[in-house]
Amino acid sequence: MTDIKSMTLAEITDALRGMGEPAFRGKQVFTWLHRGVRSFDEMSNLPKELRAKLSSAYFITTPKVARKQVSKLDGTIKYLWELGDGNCIETVLMSYHHGNTVCISSQVGCRMGCRFCASTIAGRVRDLRPSEMLDQVLFTQLDSGEEISNIVLMGIGEPMDNLDTVLRFLELVNHPDGLNIGMRHISLSTCGVIPGIERLAELGLQLTLSVSLHAPDSATRSRIMPVNNAYDVDDLFDACHRYFEKTGRRISFEYAMIDGVNDSDAQADLLAKKIRGMPGHVNLIPLNDVVESEFKPSRRVAAFQKRLESHGLTATVRRSLGGDIDASCGQLRRKAMEEGGEEA
Repeated sequence: MTDIKSMTLAEITDALRGMGEPAFRGKQVFTWLHRGVRSFDEMSNLPKELRAKLSSAYFITTPKVARKQVSKLDGTIKYLWELGDGNCIETVLMSYHHGNTVCISSQVGCRMGCRFCASTIAGRVRDLRPSEMLDQVLFTQLDSGEEISNIVLMGIGEPMDNLDTVLRFLELVNHPDGLNIGMRHISLSTCGVIPGIERLAELGLQLTLSVSLHAPDSATRSRIMPVNNAYDVDDLFDACHRYFEKTGRRISFEYAMIDGVNDSDAQADLLAKKIRGMPGHVNLIPLNDVVESEFKPSRRVAAFQKRLESHGLTATVRRSLGGDIDASCGQLRRKAMEEGGEEA
């Protein structure tokens, strides 16, 4: 059977034409899917015979809430979704003054191996399908009752490691007959997979590219991010400069502040030097304390920010949300795996 929610409107319309149905049926089905129906029987304006045909040829993905945690501090909601094959992924709903932002996953697990991240501890299990990415936005909105206006692809997984799926998801979530979330309201985060950055530059999408940098020098970055061995930080900065020249879009550099590792004044100076020439924004992230990690939160966040600003850089400190609900990406999934007796 075929995953119909991963299909575009044009593909659904063509498939229905092949069944002898008029073109307008495609839009009806597409719209129902993006409202979050769980079965074809809920598509009440379709003939019963057509619903039966669709049920025999296609399936509709419908994740289950395996766990849900709501922060008493700020209302942040963290979901652990159980997928159709029993695997679990995380999604976080955060409220800001500019609207509600959902942070979604792109893979079950991650193979990038960043040493301060809980998401990668158990490795990559599989890629998500476009429908499973869409479902995180759709069902988070339905379950919470909160309208989502912004999306960040910064949950479990490396989006550039599943880029074809991510691009299909972006097409679906951006569609005016679907959730209709504009590209300028979407941020895509990568740990520095240069071919993916180059492909995005060619496509010229109006989304925000976020680069999980975390160190400006090769030695430090290789220590904490194995991806640097494949895509060296200097080559990464070159790719970022090309991306800006091609798209005119400002890049956000994510920088997790790690005590005694990447938080010196010298590293701030080097970071400013390498960003110079493009309007980059540095988002300093107070590190979440992951039990399994040797790294601890920096005590120099404010000093590092001030040093960057002295070079004329825009540097902000990410607002910490959901600190009482397994805030670090991957922690809730990790806890569920351990309690379920699965190997990590």
